[in-house]
Amino acid sequence: MAQIKIYGIKDKLAPIKEQLSNTIHSCVMEALGLPEDKRAHRFISLERDDFFMPDGRTDAYTIIEISMMSGRKVETKKRLIRLLFDKIQDYVGIAYQDIEICISESESCNWGFRGMHGDEVSLSYDIEV
Repeated sequence: MAQIKIYGIKDKLAPIKEQLSNTIHSCVMEALGLPEDKRAHRFISLERDDFFMPDGRTDAYTIIEISMMSGRKVETKKRLIRLLFDKIQDYVGIAYQDIEICISESESCNWGFRGMHGDEVSLSYDIEV
């Protein structure tokens, strides 16, 4: 299980939403083994004056927050981050300096979906990869 929030400046994010979502999901499928039908992305588009960013960033600055059940190996999470940096730059055109990624994990008992607790659901994919 993974849920992804993507933050960016509205004028820059709107035209690339679908392409960025497809790119992010391909990385998640490759690194985490999530099935194609398990996409949960939310785009948070902000006005330029509502999005403060560090020096050296452009209006393409994008923050990606990934919430997922704990259990993945460090190598798996690092692979996901590397894939995101590389594929987003290659396929969407956002430079490394304009991408920030944070993975947050919580135990499966802290998740709830399909009317059940996360630790009671049988998933069609592995968490411990």
